[in-house]
Amino acid sequence: MSDKKVIAVVGATGSQGGGLARAILENPDGEFSLRAITRNPDSDKAKALAEAGGEVVAADMDDEESLVRALEEAHGAYFVTNFWEHFSPEKETAQIGNLARAAKRAGVNHVIWSTLEDTREWVPLEDDRMPTLMENYKVPHFDAKGAGNALFAEAGVPTTNLLTSFYWDNLIGFGMGPAKGPDGNYGFTLPTGDVRVPGIAVEDIGRCALGIFKRGDEFIGRTVGIAGEHLTGAEMAAAIGKAMGLDVTHNAVEPAVYREFGFPGADDLGNMFQFWHDFEDDYRRPRDIAFSRSLNPRLQTFEQWLEANADDIPLGE
Repeated sequence: MSDKKVIAVVGATGSQGGGLARAILENPDGEFSLRAITRNPDSDKAKALAEAGGEVVAADMDDEESLVRALEEAHGAYFVTNFWEHFSPEKETAQIGNLARAAKRAGVNHVIWSTLEDTREWVPLEDDRMPTLMENYKVPHFDAKGAGNALFAEAGVPTTNLLTSFYWDNLIGFGMGPAKGPDGNYGFTLPTGDVRVPGIAVEDIGRCALGIFKRGDEFIGRTVGIAGEHLTGAEMAAAIGKAMGLDVTHNAVEPAVYREFGFPGADDLGNMFQFWHDFEDDYRRPRDIAFSRSLNPRLQTFEQWLEANADDIPLGE
């Protein structure tokens, strides 16, 4: 029987969870072992984690009992929810409650909860600076997570609230790469004006989370933020262009324009970009680069991430 401490990772086949899963597996002589929690243990990604030495367990965030079973005898757990899978903040809130209660029932010693700000603390529902969405939210995919912090506290779960940043990997998987405009030139659309936006590689989120677990109880009961670099849209566009051998300009549309782009979630993201812009200091300050590097000495800059990933960024038309 191994004497390693088990870290249970929800969403281990996804972006954030996958980053932590790989970080644990990269350290076979470390103090932790991986328990990958996934709805589908027969998926190719789950099988790859098992082949790499991880334990793979089936559970569903909509099923508290399955989570309790999956978390039994785990020392730590990393929890992340995926709003974009269902576009329902109410469903996300229910899942957060299931995670919190299951962690308490299973006796998990340390939970890292991947969260974001509840933007309603800055822009109340009655404030018309940005539209209210779904009747009860300003930035639904932020607000449900931020409000969910209280569910872990109410359940009495030893928790670190981890504020993540804009994934640079969104350039690959979320359609945010440069797109050719009517004039034939490429633009990188980021409706944030000239403010600096905290960004990070998904791999580094996982490595930073592992760094938190390695520090033991130090961050339990605290909210901490991570980022690899703080860059303006123009700086990001220039770096993307250099890496891809293109002339890329920053398409700094207004958030109100972005909200009308028409794809599912455009209004949510438009409000998010406005929040980043209007409350730049409050959003950026907690996401400290030096702190992130103290957790993860391999922390990448945007240029370093582009060196490894630029060839995978699709070009839009």
